[in-house]
Amino acid sequence: MSVCRGIPTVPGTVTLKKDSQNLIGISIGGGAQYCPCLYIVQGEVTIHYNKLQADPKQGKTLDIVLKKVKHRLVENMSSGTADALGLSRAILCNDGLVKRLEELERTAELYKGMTEHTKSLLRAFFELSQTHRAFGDVFSVIGVREPQPAASEAFVKFADAHRSIEKFGIHLLKTIKPMLTDLNTYLNKAIPDTRLTIKKYLDVKFEYLSYCLKVKEMDDEEYSCIAMGEPLYRVGTGNYEYRLILRCRQEARSRFAKMRKDVLEKMELLDQKHVQDIVFQLQRFVSTLSNYYDDCYAVLREADVFPIEVDLARTTLSYGQKDVFTDGAEDEEEEEGCGSRECNKKEEENGEKLIDDA
Repeated sequence: MSVCRGIPTVPGTVTLKKDSQNLIGISIGGGAQYCPCLYIVQGEVTIHYNKLQADPKQGKTLDIVLKKVKHRLVENMSSGTADALGLSRAILCNDGLVKRLEELERTAELYKGMTEHTKSLLRAFFELSQTHRAFGDVFSVIGVREPQPAASEAFVKFADAHRSIEKFGIHLLKTIKPMLTDLNTYLNKAIPDTRLTIKKYLDVKFEYLSYCLKVKEMDDEEYSCIAMGEPLYRVGTGNYEYRLILRCRQEARSRFAKMRKDVLEKMELLDQKHVQDIVFQLQRFVSTLSNYYDDCYAVLREADVFPIEVDLARTTLSYGQKDVFTDGAEDEEEEEGCGSRECNKKEEENGEKLIDDA
């Protein structure tokens, strides 16, 4: 039974006139056997026709749905594999969007790697700044307890230098952290939104290719019947099913062209944002590190206090057998309970979290 039974028609009339070359050309649809190109060179011609009021929903049959599924399966197959499995398919020749999709995936991997590297770097700089802070505290205590004024001043000055380096590290974290936020925004919002648009585009693309494949199969069927001299029922009864599929293919092509344009525009905007954003982020990253190292070098150059002369008691370097070294394991067990709270406190500066746990 034909899926197109009951399609209403609207009669109409059109008058064709000669063009500047004295020709009138029309293409009459209706199948391979009934599709000549008619040229009229004398006077005018009036053509009476019946316009089909086709419902595209009638053309979206189970066969079209299965063809869409097949196109999804063979999308990532090579031509040799598809031919070996006997899977016929319609493809877009010289589809530049495929290359753009591959570039998008490489860009996503690039941003993912930069995000992970930046997180590791921030964690390392945070731990380094805490180490400088600990050095500053130790040298400050030594300077306070040192009886000689010159040595005491030298230790305090060296302690202040380490505390300044710790402040430079905190400033570096606050400067680079927005870079991590921007990278995450691009990676977790902009790229997924483009992928969603591409997913919708692929659905429209597979539907359009399915109609193209259906038209090709119906044309081949008509050619086969003509070659064998056998009549084809749908051609003899007006070929309404073929006309319906042509109408559906035309509408699917319009949707496909619109979605393709939207995808290309969105990917173009994404590429522009990538080019502009990556340059800005890398410049901020490099300049921040450069300023950090310049500041550290300037502070340490001013704190060149060595050698330091101190007076030591005779018993300072005398170690007896009763002096047993311990690694402080017991002290660590006692402080284990408050270690997590202290760590969380250190990771915050003026209520702002410097390091992301994720």
